[in-house]
Amino acid sequence: MKPRVYLDHAATTPLRPEARAAMEHGFDIWANPSSPHAEGRKAKAALEEARERCKAALGWEGELIFTSGASEAAGLALHHAKAAARLVSAVEHDCILGTAKQAERLPVRADGALDLELLREAVQRERPLVAVQQVNSETGNRQDLATIAAIVSDVGGLLLADCAQGAGKLVLPDCDMAIISAHKFGGPIGIGALLVRDYGLLEPVGGHERGYRRGTENLPGALGMAAALEAGGSYLDDDVLAARDRLAETVREAGGLWWADRLSDPTPFVNAVAMPGMSATAQVMRFDMAGFAVSQGSACSSGTMKTSHVMQAMAVDKDLADRTIRVSLGWNTTPQELDAFADAWRSLT
Repeated sequence: MKPRVYLDHAATTPLRPEARAAMEHGFDIWANPSSPHAEGRKAKAALEEARERCKAALGWEGELIFTSGASEAAGLALHHAKAAARLVSAVEHDCILGTAKQAERLPVRADGALDLELLREAVQRERPLVAVQQVNSETGNRQDLATIAAIVSDVGGLLLADCAQGAGKLVLPDCDMAIISAHKFGGPIGIGALLVRDYGLLEPVGGHERGYRRGTENLPGALGMAAALEAGGSYLDDDVLAARDRLAETVREAGGLWWADRLSDPTPFVNAVAMPGMSATAQVMRFDMAGFAVSQGSACSSGTMKTSHVMQAMAVDKDLADRTIRVSLGWNTTPQELDAFADAWRSLT
């Protein structure tokens, strides 16, 4: 029986062995890091070491607040940032859009890039908080956060960058706050962080993490996240990238759409692909039966029958949007897996 091929790393990627080993060590240090006794102090020292290791691996010189993942980090930033208006791009992840339901939506162009002229107009208000993702979880498109940061900074606003899909793979952008999630780059599920340039940007909520987060700290998770970041290196090897290019050519030759051809700044690890004449739902099922795990958009909304809000924001024709699947690569993806998927793609068209 052929082994299955997993190509849904944007949803979650397998735990790196280095992270697993670090977590096992963390489970041996079982005390609560906030307890004042010797066992608690030992756990606290390990937690603070993990914090500094994460910051060093990310190249972040500000503060780091451990959270249960990206959704909690988004909630902390959007609800407690010392800012007035909230503005979010229309293609943000559901954890951002669901948390900031009353925020003004910033439109994007057909190529997925934020409309910068409209952004310049929208930020003309009292200290806005602007939330923009680094990499889109459905298309893999990267936003021009350097230019966006300059626009926001010029009016005295704050930039919140959702780096859940970029951290551990790309250099962090210049921003005031950033969201990361460990299980997107080979760390454990249930741990993430809100990076903050300065604690003074947030209203404290009481509890742990210097009073900015409630709930006992997840020490094994923090150690696993630090180890995964340190093990990162080059996220995709050259031979994997070459296999991805071969897959793209297979899609084009078969009359499909390789969405990166239409995007402003595509990244290699998240790829949107449209097959002619077959719905995304049918594709996901057919590939699953053939031994390949792919998805229909982001994991939090892939079970719904609604057209992707990302595709809607990009003004994509509904038929094309409904034929688009996501093929995402991870730290353990091999060229052989991508070549096998290319063969499977060819057989379905």
